[in-house]
Amino acid sequence: MNIDYSHFEQIDIRVGTILEINDFKEARNASYKLKIDFGPLGVLNSSAQITKRYNEKELIGKQVVSVVNLGSKRIAGFKSECLVLGAVSGKDVILLEPESKIPNGQQVL
Repeated sequence: MNIDYSHFEQIDIRVGTILEINDFKEARNASYKLKIDFGPLGVLNSSAQITKRYNEKELIGKQVVSVVNLGSKRIAGFKSECLVLGAVSGKDVILLEPESKIPNGQQVL
C-alpha cells in the first residue's frame, strides 16, 4: 500500500540516547523499560522487546532512532511515550542507530 508523502512527513523521527534501563517484569513478552534523552524534546519513556540481543550494560549511552509523535500508550501499566525503531530478523530485533554520534533530538529525514 502506498501513502502520500505528506503522511510520511507527519512522522517525527528523532535520535536519542538511552539514559536508563530497567527490566519490565510486568510485560507479557521479555522487555526493557527505557528512558531516552531527546535533547530539546526532553526525556521520554519507551518499552522495547530487545532483551534477546542486548543487555542492559551495552544499551546505556547507545543512540537510537525513535518515532516521538505517536502519543503515549499504556503497556502493563507503563506509559510508553515513543517507539524505538528496529529491524526484525527472525525473532530478534536489531536497533536502528546513527553511524556517528549526533546531538540528541536530531531529526531523521
